[in-house]
Formats: sequence, C-alpha cells, structure tokens
Amino acid sequence: MVDKSNLAYKFQEIEKEIDYTYLPDPLKFTSISLTEVFNNKLRLEASAFSLQARKAREKLKKCKNGASQLFPNPSFVVNAFHAPRFKRQYVQSTVPNSVGFLGSAEMLNTKPNPIKFIPNEQALKNRLYVKKETILISCSGTIGNTTFVNRTLEKYAFSQHIIRLICREYPGYIYAFLNTSEAQAQIQSLTYGAVIPEIEPHHLENVIIPNAPKPLKKEIHELIIKSFDLRDESNDLIDKAQQNLYSELQLKPIEDLKAEYFDSSIDLRNYSTKLSDLHLRLEASFHVPSTQAILKAIKQHAKEVTNIGDKRISSNIILPGRFKRIYVEKHNGIPFFGGKQLLELNPSNIKYLSLDQHSKRISEQLFLKENMIAVTCSGTIGKVNIIPKHWENWTLNQHVMRIVPSNPDIAGYVFCWLNTEFGHRLITRHTYGSVVDEIDDRHLSQVEIPLLKDEQKQKLINDLVLKANELRHEAHLKEQKAIEKIKEIINSTVNTN
Repeated sequence: MVDKSNLAYKFQEIEKEIDYTYLPDPLKFTSISLTEVFNNKLRLEASAFSLQARKAREKLKKCKNGASQLFPNPSFVVNAFHAPRFKRQYVQSTVPNSVGFLGSAEMLNTKPNPIKFIPNEQALKNRLYVKKETILISCSGTIGNTTFVNRTLEKYAFSQHIIRLICREYPGYIYAFLNTSEAQAQIQSLTYGAVIPEIEPHHLENVIIPNAPKPLKKEIHELIIKSFDLRDESNDLIDKAQQNLYSELQLKPIEDLKAEYFDSSIDLRNYSTKLSDLHLRLEASFHVPSTQAILKAIKQHAKEVTNIGDKRISSNIILPGRFKRIYVEKHNGIPFFGGKQLLELNPSNIKYLSLDQHSKRISEQLFLKENMIAVTCSGTIGKVNIIPKHWENWTLNQHVMRIVPSNPDIAGYVFCWLNTEFGHRLITRHTYGSVVDEIDDRHLSQVEIPLLKDEQKQKLINDLVLKANELRHEAHLKEQKAIEKIKEIINSTVNTN
C-alpha cells in the first residue's frame, strides 16, 4: 500500500499537474569530434555546431543527386563579397546624381521607397551597385534574409551589411534553395558576435546545396526569374497609376510647393493658424504650412476633397486592441507579422498566433482580406500596402490599421493616393507621442483624399493598382512553386534497393 503522506509521492502528484506549454524548450546537447572543431576554424560556440544545421547537412548529403559546397563552386556561386565599410555621406533626394541607398531590411520590399540617398560617386567608389540576377543575403543583425536583384532593385545602392552572391548559372535555383529551412539552418549556425550577430562571405564555404539535373535547375531558375519579372510589371503598373493621378490633379513635385509663412523677413520658420483649423491640436507639426500647401494644391483640380472616413471611401477602419500574444508552432497557428514586413511580398520571420487562444480577436480585428489597405500606426508612421490575395486570413499586429474599402471600385485608388508623398504627409501630420510616434483610427479617418473630375481616369487608376496586386499574387505563387520543387529535391534520397 502506498503511503500518500510521503513527500516524494506528493512531489510526483505536483509534477503531473505542471503545464509545460510555455516553459523553455528542453536542453539540447550533442558531442563533437576534434576534427569538426578544426574544420569549423576552431570555433567553440555552441551555435557553430547547431543540431539543426547538422541534421540539414546530413539530409542534403543523402539527396538522390548528392550535394556540394555552395561557395566557392564553379557550378554554383563563383564569388561572394560585401562592400567595404565606409563613412556614409547622405544627401537630399533632390540633389543631382543622388541614388537611393537600401539596407538589409529595405532590400526585401517589393517596391522599395528609399529614405536615405548618397552621391552616385560614393556608390561607384564603394561598389554599392549590384547587377540583375545577383543574390543578396543580409549578414548583420538579422541574418539570412534573401532577395534576388531584378530591374526594380538594380537602380539602387546597397549597404555593406549585405553579402552579394555572383552565380555562374541558374541563380534562381540557388535563391530558391536559400529560402528553405535546410539552407537557413546552415546559415544561422555561421553567426558570430556577442552583441550584433554577423556572418562573413567566407563562412558560406560551410554551406552545402543539393545537386539536381540541369533541366530541373533550369525549371526552378525560370520560375524565380518569372516571379521577379512579375514584381517589376506590378511596380510599373503602380508607377503608371501614380503618374495618372499626378497628371489629373496637376501636382508639382512636393518640394516645389510654396508654403506661406507669417513673417518671411526673419530667418525662422513661423506661421499662424486660424482657431477654426486648430482641431484642439497644439503641436506645431500638425499646422505646418507645407500641409496647407498640399491641401490647396489638391483642391484646385479635384472634383471634391473628402476624407478616408467617408462611407463612400471606407466601410470601416480597424485599429486592433493591444493584447498579450501567444505563439505556437507553424502547424498549430495562423501567420502573424508586423509593420516591419508590411512591404514585403513574402513576409520574413513570420510568427504563428494561437488560433485557440485568440480566435475572437483574430476574427474581429486581425484577419486580412484581399484589397484591404494596411497603414502602420506606431513607430514608423504611414507605411502603406494593399493586401494581396495570398495574405487572406493571415494576421497583422496591432501596430497596423486596416482600411476596409467601401467597394472594389475605390480600393486601388485609395491605396494609390495614400502611397504618394502627398498622402504620406497628410497621414503623418496627425502623429502624436513624445517617445513612440502613434496615430489612431480617428486620425486616419480624417486624412484627406481627392476625388477626380474624370471618373474614368479614377477607374483607370483603381484598375491599374488592382491588376498590380494580382501580379504580386502570381509572383508569390511562382516563387512558392520553385521552393516546393527544391524541397522535393532535398527530400529525395538515394534508392538503396
């Protein structure tokens, strides 16, 4: 008979009641040989001998066609390098021969909108330009994010925190592989640095890639090429829509708008505001003359200037409430990301939100639907995107507001306007907060939007944007098809029968 008063028995009962759901993962450990240490250049960090990376390499070596070194390899990557470190000389975008300067986060955007510019001479001197079909990998801070240089990206300069991969042939095949978990596990194991994680180009010598027959490599490569060509086409349509919008409203570059100051005789910007225009906002930033100049410019040639909250424009503006997030494994949750990834076609570093724990909030506030317009409202204010089809039923965090268009005939036009520099200025004028910048749904509802006299031109702009959004979805499908094909290669094994 068991003595239930026994202390050991009581501890056993308590042990059974513990919920391990949110406790840290169990300790992982393994043994390594001295040869592995020497082959890994005498590195002693545990991450350098990652179990996930080891499993990935073992799996790749068993592939039907074997595996080989990624770099240097005449069949795959013939050169890997990053730009030299240099002192950056930032200039205004209006300075002649200036070029947009992109970092490792901005390079992932489908249509980058650079906020930093450097002189063209500095970009050339430091080898900051890249050619089409170059693969870019982030190598500082967030490690392993990858993109493929298309026509949109080749006109920009890229920071030294990005590794450039030059491939002999089929770079699309290599790009697709680098987006698999097997490639990412290997790359993550290469990091060093106590404060900021880093990798160097020569570390990629430890990454292996599966071999495949040339026809299959070519097929995967062409899928990636087509995916990035579709992104270029999408960006062209959005540019065309904005050109039509600017032309119809006869808008000059925003820098050329003339602001009216109270007293221009002194070397200090000063201005007056009517009491009726105060709106109980006492910050000077809300009443800057440039905003009034924008409103004056759009009123001159618009049929009407209304606001986003107008029921003809939007049926709802959703600002999700703050909540404690519960993350789960991929197969148990729903994709969840934030404003940082809003402009990416395939958001990086996605987390998965528990559907069981957040079902009501997800259905009421977080779910995304095609052609909703998302606007960041905390931290970086005013980043705008139109939701593509493959984001349907995904979720965005509470730092991104959703505009639900009143109908599909206005959705593309609303995005086109808010995505201009004029729309961005009208959004950001509402910013408040002494530490972290914020706006809310009430502010967004007050943002002005012009309606055009020519309704057919407004429809054309709307249709161009919606077509661009469809092309982005097609680009996503092409990329995912390529990645699925390379996963099939990875999962193929040598027939031992």
